[in-house]
Amino acid sequence: MPRYTCKTLMPVSAEELYAWHTRPGAFERLTPPWEDVEIISPPDGLEDGSEVVLQVNNGPIGVKWVARHHGVQPGREFRDRQVAGPFASWEHRHRMIPRDDRSSYLEDQVEYQVPLGLIGRKFAGSMVRHRIDRMFRYRHEVTRNDLHAHLKGDAEPMRILISGSTGLVGGRLVSFLTSGGHDVVRLVRSRRPGDESSLLWDPTTGLCDDSSRLEGFDAVIHLAGESIASGRWTAAQKRRIEDSRVQGTRVLAEALARCETKPKVLLCASAIGYYGDRGAEKLSESAAPGRGFLAQVAEKWEAASQPAADAGIRVVNLRFGMILSPKGGALKKMLPAFKFGFGGRLGSGEQCVSWIALDDVVGAIHHVLGNDHISGPINLVSPNSVSNNDFAATLASVLGRPKGPPAPRFALRLALGDMADELLLAGANVHPVKLQETDYEFLYPRLEDALRHLLGR
Repeated sequence: MPRYTCKTLMPVSAEELYAWHTRPGAFERLTPPWEDVEIISPPDGLEDGSEVVLQVNNGPIGVKWVARHHGVQPGREFRDRQVAGPFASWEHRHRMIPRDDRSSYLEDQVEYQVPLGLIGRKFAGSMVRHRIDRMFRYRHEVTRNDLHAHLKGDAEPMRILISGSTGLVGGRLVSFLTSGGHDVVRLVRSRRPGDESSLLWDPTTGLCDDSSRLEGFDAVIHLAGESIASGRWTAAQKRRIEDSRVQGTRVLAEALARCETKPKVLLCASAIGYYGDRGAEKLSESAAPGRGFLAQVAEKWEAASQPAADAGIRVVNLRFGMILSPKGGALKKMLPAFKFGFGGRLGSGEQCVSWIALDDVVGAIHHVLGNDHISGPINLVSPNSVSNNDFAATLASVLGRPKGPPAPRFALRLALGDMADELLLAGANVHPVKLQETDYEFLYPRLEDALRHLLGR
């Protein structure tokens, strides 16, 4: 039976390493973003007999994978065995091996059999082993980075309210915070059946639940807003984009300002669209706003958080650059064309792309949460922006595909109108000055490294 082993030194004791695996969100943190996996039922703790249920998709084919825990030794190890799934058999042993009081080894051992016996091993054995290796290298890297971040930044657990918790950033942030021991409450527009822990609100009129439930949070992170890339920018769509950001932020900021026990900090999403189309001009947080629809929206969006600042709450406006993840956003939309060798530059390709890996978005938000000296706007971008032409060339190279033909400017404008001009053909050379001045350590400061991590390449 084939056996795979991956062993990595971790910056915490074996007991803390084990505890991290028991917390809500840990399993979500370990799921590689390039895998099409849906967590139907996450594990409810680590006890003998507890199960995790996944939907694993390979193109149009989906398989339910059920794994059951056994052999649990608190603080040291646990195992899971496939009950149903894609393998003929699967036995996974997670070991936490003490090194000293402040470090330990995480060792994953897997014994598995591919389906169809000898035929399966001959035609799929090496591919399966490579896929397992990619997955565990990713898991160990994320585990080590998360533990290091919490060790460096968390003085004590916080109670945190988050809107937009099911979005690309929100979902990843919630799993990071809960696996780090923080208590997270979701601010939602509608509840799932049986979900009484979340806080219900209407971003146009105010909170629907008892306003007293806003009391006592250490921090509030506001990420909700209509997607700017969900369709052509009609007049109605522009109103929805603006209202979802400006009205929602103002309603929340005013509600927090009225609290008797106010949060210490409010983090509000914003965007580098604030700067408009600025060519090669180097832009820090002190740069003036630009022109265009997105710049106007971002300026009003940030101003809408002022009631919270006036009430003495530390307010930070998170100006996101292009967030990279195969799970959503621009990269997800690019991947099909680039995988088939058709992806190329947009227009001239000279426009500057200020990007950031999703892992660094989460890391930077965590950094800002714990740093009382950061307030006002902050640029969440990599320190190494690239041209659109270089972005296309790097993505094609990482995927092992040729760079495709360019998308002509006139065709993009014909298809998307104003959205093409402001989202695809405009550029801004934005720099993370405040993050660097406060010593944030980027996990993936260079584009090729970020793409290889996110795509498992």
